[in-house]
Amino acid sequence: MTIIRRARSQGKVRAARLTDLAALGELSRLCQSDDPATRSLGLPVNGPRIGVFSLFRLPLVAFRPNDLLYVYEQQGRLAGLVRVERDPSRDEWTIVELDGVGVADAGDIRYRLVQQLLREGAKRGAARFHVACADADGNIELLMQAGFIRYGEERVLFRSPDVALPTVWSDDGAAAARIRPAQSIDAVALHRLYTAATPAPVARLEALRLPDWERQGTHSRVPRSSLAPILRFADVESFVQVAPDGGKDGTILDGLIQIGVAKEDQPHYLKVIARAEVDVSALVGYGLGIIGARTSKDADHRHEHGVIAPVRTYEAPIDRRLEEAGFVSIASVTLLMKETLVRVAEPALVPAGVR
Repeated sequence: MTIIRRARSQGKVRAARLTDLAALGELSRLCQSDDPATRSLGLPVNGPRIGVFSLFRLPLVAFRPNDLLYVYEQQGRLAGLVRVERDPSRDEWTIVELDGVGVADAGDIRYRLVQQLLREGAKRGAARFHVACADADGNIELLMQAGFIRYGEERVLFRSPDVALPTVWSDDGAAAARIRPAQSIDAVALHRLYTAATPAPVARLEALRLPDWERQGTHSRVPRSSLAPILRFADVESFVQVAPDGGKDGTILDGLIQIGVAKEDQPHYLKVIARAEVDVSALVGYGLGIIGARTSKDADHRHEHGVIAPVRTYEAPIDRRLEEAGFVSIASVTLLMKETLVRVAEPALVPAGVR
């Protein structure tokens, strides 16, 4: 394991100011390069069709009131930044950018930024901290030393805009495939689907609740993925596939597809959850058809940046179905989390004499 030294930097961590934006933009751009003196969460997706889009970096000016940004100032210049998105409904914080500059100091700078963030979260009642990163530049070691644990891996797949999107499905075709828009009354069925498709340790850590699933069809961040931050720049829709034996009330679901049609300079988003025995080809084809329909009718939505889809390693064979639909793997991502709450076993009564 790489040991990160902590005693070299003499700067200070402080909240970002409006006057820092120009320097922050340059710092953010620099840290997405291959410069050996810089460190970031990693894996910018460079390419002629994706441009400057990065898996873990979004425009610094696109803040919401709940976002936080801290910088590391050293000898009058900015040498690091950490940016977090806060979900007030779940008291969860997601680190979406963590940058440091300095051949010898970058690790120490980023560690101090993370520690500042953890202290601030403790003051504000954050229940969990999430981060996704590449296994490079000491990212995993740094975060684990700060108390984060690894709980998942994702493959990130990309569908080039050079590959034509399928046509939108007819209503009759969607009905024949048992696909319909998700509704708030699907919350119980969606939770059952999630627990059936997700290993118990991961489901316990993510701790999704019924109110989280009731927000499907809005700008919801569930199901969680490494690319969830891009949904703030997209029109989000969710569709479900009812099981053949789901009954008239549709209480048994085979799968869920979440679509984010981008309004910014970035790829569109597609996320699938399904039972292990279900073929998701119909869901994927339907979702791509929806993206095609939205991008062809609305000038604000363009397809020139392709479609990006995260798939966790335990969700196979969804990745195979995506590859059959024209996706290719472009990155591997590690998911980490830090809990600030203490889990206590629920008390229970036992018969007298039982030991």
